[in-house]
Amino acid sequence: MPTDHDFDLILVGGGLASSLIAWRLAMDRPEVRVCVVERDGALGGNHTWSIFDSDIAPVDREWLTPAIGHRWPDGYEVYFPRRSRTLTTGYSSLTSERLHAAVAPLLGDRLILGEAVVVDPQGVTLSDQRRLTATGVIDARGPKATRALDLGWQSFVGQTVRLAAPHGLTRPTIMDATVEQFGAYRFVYLLPFDARTVMVEDTYYTDSPVLDRPALKQRIDGYIRSRGWTVEAVVAEEEGVLPIAMDGDIDAFWADGPPVARAGLLAGLFHPVTGYSLPDAVLLARLIADQDDLSSASLRRLTETYSKRVWRDRAFYRLLNRMLFRAADPGQRWRVFERFYGLSDGVLRRFYAGRSTRLDKLRILTGKPPVPFGRALLQVRETGRGSRS
Repeated sequence: MPTDHDFDLILVGGGLASSLIAWRLAMDRPEVRVCVVERDGALGGNHTWSIFDSDIAPVDREWLTPAIGHRWPDGYEVYFPRRSRTLTTGYSSLTSERLHAAVAPLLGDRLILGEAVVVDPQGVTLSDQRRLTATGVIDARGPKATRALDLGWQSFVGQTVRLAAPHGLTRPTIMDATVEQFGAYRFVYLLPFDARTVMVEDTYYTDSPVLDRPALKQRIDGYIRSRGWTVEAVVAEEEGVLPIAMDGDIDAFWADGPPVARAGLLAGLFHPVTGYSLPDAVLLARLIADQDDLSSASLRRLTETYSKRVWRDRAFYRLLNRMLFRAADPGQRWRVFERFYGLSDGVLRRFYAGRSTRLDKLRILTGKPPVPFGRALLQVRETGRGSRS
């Protein structure tokens, strides 16, 4: 590595993708001088990221263990008006606190706090006008507004509460869609951390990225009361608005912005239907750690090529999103997921891992559609329009 720069690699933004890249390089190539520039005071922000056991290889789950706050090996549950089911795939959640505790000591004084206002292939300029240079630069500051991608949104507010008495949950509830829909696909997501502590997250698949925090907090309170639970204390709170991809021009997406490598949501690396980004972040971290050439030009080619390949491979999931958002009436979108959860465990596991086979896709699409047939057919005909991918 050249030594005429401050660092070998600068990662801009200290979220999930950057943290995993820095972590993987520290394990595999400790000689690489990696710097993470993070606007706030800690890596990972204030988030919980989750994965199904089948989303990543066992060796990667082992690597991530220090950051995994909770694991439920006995599976998870879903609830719909006409279907309830327990599935056997294990589930794990990483927390931002544990991620910071695992990665920050590896960086030491190479975790630099400050906002990057200029990012270019030679380095970054911070808001206090400090200039940091590097052989390679990766931008991972999260999603930005773009006209290149056609997006829906998954918005949520989650509260971790300590209850006055045990909640009785033994597994996560990935979707409880028996709740009032409020003109969107709404479900409540539950993660039981111990006998009396549970995260209650109110989630919506919506056409707009607007997040109505007071309304969602009020609905969380109502849901907790409907379960007969009494809150002793609110332990933590988080919120988010995740992109749900329907279509777009991936070439135009990459042409917009500074000519540097990208990672995470800024690279379009997330499951189009669920918004989950952890499996992609794991794979990209391994890919970057395997590269001999960590120059900006090489990393740009690598991440752009990888992102575009992943985008092409996931066209089927974007089709499903168009059916969900455009063929289904908003208040009836739950019917799509209710039907989906009638499929076999294997189909569901491969779907969430982004590895659906051709037979899986046929099984998902065949049968009486849970949306008007004409609208569904129109979305099939629209496949590929507006995208050169």
